[in-house]
Amino acid sequence: MNDFQEKLQSFFSDFGKGKTMVLSTSADGVVSSRMMSVVQIDGKFFFQTDRELRKYSQLKNNRNVALCIDNIQIEGVCEELGHPKNNAEFRNAFMDCFKGSYDAYTSLENERLFSVDPVFIERWVYADGKPFIETFDFLKREYCFREYKGI
Repeated sequence: MNDFQEKLQSFFSDFGKGKTMVLSTSADGVVSSRMMSVVQIDGKFFFQTDRELRKYSQLKNNRNVALCIDNIQIEGVCEELGHPKNNAEFRNAFMDCFKGSYDAYTSLENERLFSVDPVFIERWVYADGKPFIETFDFLKREYCFREYKGI
């Protein structure tokens, strides 16, 4: 296993199974963001949304998205996977992490499941009082960990 894969496995382990994250989408030059319940399964991120909502039309118009939480920024490409109740792995993870949302929304007819394949991840890490930037470039399969020294 190379450094990229080892560090990526460590990142996903640290990230855990699910988080409430900001999802940013855009269409026609307009960007919008909202909080989403997101689960991570095998290095991909999954969420569900209603076909009638603005974010759904934006996702259909532009598959490039960003997810953000705390010191982590994730850029990725989104894909619609059908109804969330038809994906047992997602259902189980979502129910474990977000039971209230699962109970309220997952079985609704208009709900749709989306996956996000990451293409770039950036995380700020602090060690001995110093800031470091950790990056994962999925297209180049490159990992970088460097001290941030300002401008």
